[in-house]
Amino acid sequence: MSSVRSALSREQEKQLGSLLGHARLSLLYKASVHGYTAAAFHGRCDLQGPTVVVAYNGAGFVFGAFTSKDYTQRGQVIADDKAFLFSFREGDGGKSPLRVAPKSEAQAFTDGNTGPNFGSLVFLNGNQAAVASNPGSLYNFEAAEMHGGDLVLTECEVYRVEDLGGLLEKPWRNVLWSSEKKKELMEFVRNYKPIMNAVRQARILLIGPVGVGKSSFFNSINSIFRGHVTSQAIAGSTAKSLTTQFRSYQVKAGREGKPLPFVMCDTMGLEEATGEGLQLDDITSVLRGHVMDRYQFNPSVPLQPDSLGYRKSPALGDMVHCVVYVLDGGKVKQMKPKLLEKLHDIRRRVNLMGVPQLVLMTKVDEACQHVGTDLKQVYHSHYIQRKVEELGLLLGIPMSCIIPVKNYSQELDLDQNNDILLLTAIQQMLRFTDNYFDDIYQGEDEECRG
Repeated sequence: MSSVRSALSREQEKQLGSLLGHARLSLLYKASVHGYTAAAFHGRCDLQGPTVVVAYNGAGFVFGAFTSKDYTQRGQVIADDKAFLFSFREGDGGKSPLRVAPKSEAQAFTDGNTGPNFGSLVFLNGNQAAVASNPGSLYNFEAAEMHGGDLVLTECEVYRVEDLGGLLEKPWRNVLWSSEKKKELMEFVRNYKPIMNAVRQARILLIGPVGVGKSSFFNSINSIFRGHVTSQAIAGSTAKSLTTQFRSYQVKAGREGKPLPFVMCDTMGLEEATGEGLQLDDITSVLRGHVMDRYQFNPSVPLQPDSLGYRKSPALGDMVHCVVYVLDGGKVKQMKPKLLEKLHDIRRRVNLMGVPQLVLMTKVDEACQHVGTDLKQVYHSHYIQRKVEELGLLLGIPMSCIIPVKNYSQELDLDQNNDILLLTAIQQMLRFTDNYFDDIYQGEDEECRG
């Protein structure tokens, strides 16, 4: 949900939910904040998939329209068999909301450059806090039932409607949720050994936008092996990256235990604007092992060979053996084009260097209510499956390389199911590092192998 607050009361949200089914609403546009204009509406709501317009008037009516289609300003009449108008009043004594389907599914709304135009209701009419009402045009209704004859708006909002769907009868991935499975995964990680003698620890690079949970992922893995929730890497939720240095974090097998056979490399968050956040040249230097631990990133000037913190002759163990993109599962469709372009540029650079790549899809508990209630439903969730598919298409990465996880963020105690998801992710990363050694160094003499 945007930082701009919804005007829907809890009761009104329930009423709207009864019309939309099991769905997640994300506020895109609020007229009192963004402006009562068609331009403001289109600037925030075009190409957002299914949306619902919610209008409020002084007579106490909450009314609007749903469409499953995109707004694109094509100037055409759009067919939509799922579109409808609605109306209800809070405190109507449990009366069901009014729901009106279009007279013809072939004519649901006009996709023009005005406010939302459903023919019988045109919102932001004349770029004002008003609605035009023409009952019988595309939808049949009584004005008294729809809006009480009050066409002046006290507020108008548009929400993205993300259908969470139900639960699949069979999971789309099989996971054994047991203490034995957790123990097995922990043993795999403890006993892992890079297949190259020259490398003591696999190096895993975490890359992603600000606030998606890169540092929190390291903290979560560290917590599992410490036996309690801990926070070594700086983590939080801010508009700018809290990580400004290049950090190489080791995980120990217990408080006094030996370091585990992998290192997680944390970086600045990616940002949309040019010259802000982690830059492509610095990523290349990290991949090649030139960047020393605690190097302070400068978004304006990438690391140079004569800079303090530049490693001139990196060994194989200094290089990155697996790249992991960390992305928020609830914000797949909200990634800005420039940020997505940066990710594609990074993907191309990493591909050229032959480094294997995975995606961590974080915050799955926030993305899907089913999963938030029971983490074991993550692979039964239609919604999470759909988000993994969307993410794969956006980045050009197979679904098998995308792993849903939930980091520890507000908990004080460990959870077995959460640990299994997180450890499964680490297991895949270590397997992918073996692919790196096999593919890149398969021509090396067998005596170099362990």
